Amino acid sequence: MITELFGKKMSIKQFSLVLIASAFVVSCGSSKNVSAGKKSGSKTIAKSENLRKLDSKFDGKVPRSINDILKDAEKYLGTPYKFGGNTSSGFDCSGFTVKVFEENAYNLPRRSSDQADTGKNIDITDVKPGDLLFFATAGGSRVSHVGIVHDIGPDGEVKFIHASTSKGVIISSLNEKYWNKAYLRAQRVL
Repeated sequence: MITELFGKKMSIKQFSLVLIASAFVVSCGSSKNVSAGKKSGSKTIAKSENLRKLDSKFDGKVPRSINDILKDAEKYLGTPYKFGGNTSSGFDCSGFTVKVFEENAYNLPRRSSDQADTGKNIDITDVKPGDLLFFATAGGSRVSHVGIVHDIGPDGEVKFIHASTSKGVIISSLNEKYWNKAYLRAQRVL
């Protein structure tokens, strides 16, 4: 059977591949290296150009159990993105978080939207390493991406480790315009 998409004729198999690729693009966001800053007086991340100095309450102390999780996450840096993946041969965003937490005897739901309903919702100024950050990479307010808070700089910059569609497992910053704009909320699951 032949179908048509954007004026091009294609087989059902080709059409199915286009649908799968579309889901891939929407499921976990890509990373763009652009800086942003903080909106003055804001307690949460404003989708603006000023996120440089977030008034973080993090005291710099990281429990051993969280350090173990972060070390396990770091060992996957550079692992490629794979839609539906949850092994060292390739991860999608929620497969990555599930695997890392599972290696440390913590169970998370498989989908990022379900992970967003796990634990306690926290303000961005209260995040610590090991907390989960959720994003709407397709716009709107639907959770479509997740990352693990990796560290918080002395200036309050929040960095997170995640499986991006374009670069695989990497560490990104909420100061990057793309992630600042897509940020939805943070959850403490430990």
